[in-house]
Amino acid sequence: MVLPILFSLCPLPALAWEAGRIGAVCTLTSQSGDMALTHDPAGPVFSITVTRGEPWPEAALFGIAFLGGDALTITTDRHIRSDDGLSITVTDRGFGNVLAGMARNATATAFAGQVSLTVSLAGAAPEVAIFAACEAPPTA
Repeated sequence: MVLPILFSLCPLPALAWEAGRIGAVCTLTSQSGDMALTHDPAGPVFSITVTRGEPWPEAALFGIAFLGGDALTITTDRHIRSDDGLSITVTDRGFGNVLAGMARNATATAFAGQVSLTVSLAGAAPEVAIFAACEAPPTA
């Protein structure tokens, strides 16, 4: 009887990342909400959106540096800023390098111009694996 009470008093670690689904679209989101990925298996289309509290600058390149493990930096000129400038989204047909970077590193630092945002990847690897394996739901 004492043991269950003791366990109930101990805080459980919050998941830093969560894989899920919204309808047929697979999702992977950081607990902080500043990084979110989607995958529509019917497309197949992947997207990553990075959001900050202040607007991102207009920049020719957007990139993400994955550090603290198997370091990798990726850049693109095919990014889109949201109307309010708070989010940048990149869409592509494959995200193997993004998923590998997220699964094998400690942090992801998104950057545009002189502005950056660092997101912890603690606990991301198992959720990245779930997201990567997500397929279209069976049709009835």
